[in-house]
Amino acid sequence: MLKKSATILMFCTASLMASLAMAQQKSVIFKNGFENETEQKKWALIYGAKFSSEQARTGAGALQLEQGESSVRSRVNLSEQGTLEFWIKTTSPATQYKVNVLVASNQNADNGWVQVGQILGNNDSTEYYAKRISIDDPGKKFLRLDFEVSNGQVWIDDVSVEKILLDTALQKNQEKVIAEVLGKLRDDKNYQVQADALRTLGKNYAAQIDVQRQYLEYANGIYSSVTLVLATSERGKMANPLGYQTFKGIVSDVKRVASPIQKSRMESLLKPLGDIATASLNVMTAGAYQAFAEPFKTIVATTFDRVSYENAGIDRKSRKFAEENGLQTFQKTEGFMGEVEKELNTVVSLDRDLVDIQREVDKFRRDLDKHLKESLIAGGMGRGQENYNRVLSKDESIRAAALQEINNYFLLQAESYQNHSSSNTEFVQFMMKATGTMEETQIFKERFNQIASSVITFYDKFDRSVAKEQNPFSSDSDRALWESHAVKVRSYIQESKAAFAKAYM
Repeated sequence: MLKKSATILMFCTASLMASLAMAQQKSVIFKNGFENETEQKKWALIYGAKFSSEQARTGAGALQLEQGESSVRSRVNLSEQGTLEFWIKTTSPATQYKVNVLVASNQNADNGWVQVGQILGNNDSTEYYAKRISIDDPGKKFLRLDFEVSNGQVWIDDVSVEKILLDTALQKNQEKVIAEVLGKLRDDKNYQVQADALRTLGKNYAAQIDVQRQYLEYANGIYSSVTLVLATSERGKMANPLGYQTFKGIVSDVKRVASPIQKSRMESLLKPLGDIATASLNVMTAGAYQAFAEPFKTIVATTFDRVSYENAGIDRKSRKFAEENGLQTFQKTEGFMGEVEKELNTVVSLDRDLVDIQREVDKFRRDLDKHLKESLIAGGMGRGQENYNRVLSKDESIRAAALQEINNYFLLQAESYQNHSSSNTEFVQFMMKATGTMEETQIFKERFNQIASSVITFYDKFDRSVAKEQNPFSSDSDRALWESHAVKVRSYIQESKAAFAKAYM
């Protein structure tokens, strides 16, 4: 199951254009994990908050927020605040939280704070979850986080702020252009200035079309990578009982005292798990385990029942073995199957997270695809799959030619207005339509932030699932086998995680 989901939802960077990768370069301007006095001094705890050393995600510190309202502010002003990221942990899944994000030029004043974002909800477990939100403020501002918590407490850790990315800078520039145009229209009807501004808007509009293409590629790129397939496949095998020495010993003991019919029944149960002779393991799923576990335990119990082994046609030595080891073998089976089930529950939980991410990515792709087509129509390209394919082409020259057509459409509108063949009303309507389409693009950026948060959280959960202390087995040989798989998984997942962070963060 996990392998299947990963095949659908893998993280590939090969298709991303080098120019866009350069344009979207990330730069962290603020990073704080509440680790020590130096880092803690960068925060002003206004009310309802305190530093904690007991619930840190990494390192030795975290910020604890009490039930009710609380507020913290940065003591340093941050320039070009783009994306805010932090990790949040709750007392239980019933704990609800709301985080209001505000910025201001003056850290000490109570007024002047402007809300730039909000995160609300609850976590499915008591683990840390990643959260990302766009601030997108180009000024040098202080950061403030206001919390509203109910039904428990909240901890945050590993806060970071990135610089504004290219697509946001374009949008900010577009807002400036619109303000200038409408201001001139209201003040002096300077047709030349307004026409020039409209030409500038055309360049920005075409650039925003390419930003949409980029985010669509990001979403389509959350599809495939060899490293994540290898990691999830290996992870699924770690819940397969067939690979562990304890289970092989149980199977051997059962075969020793079983009747031919019981042996045949057991072989049919083991077949979906793989080949015990060659240790070829299949990926374990919840369905396969449920179909196998109880029938197998029943076979163990009945095989070592006195009536069964005395009529199984086995030799005296084997009957003696059955009499002395029946109860012990069944107890060993129960204990081992409990360890395997614990491991399987972890794998199933990871798979469920992947399915949820896949569902969100699919919806994001459909919605953005529709918005991109509408944006092309508003940009003068008209309907048709051919135009859409040109904008999404892997050939940069084909894309550039298509975007130039959009730019030319805006130039045509500018000429029309400058020659007075368009009225002020038509001009304003055109401007509002274009800018409304561009503003909607920012919604998709925030939705992708939410998807990225889910993926970051998934990687963190995956990492923790193969930590040495998560080894569920009691037998030394079984623990060693689990660890040998875990070593491979850790390597694969780190490669995949690094590729995702480089391409999408």
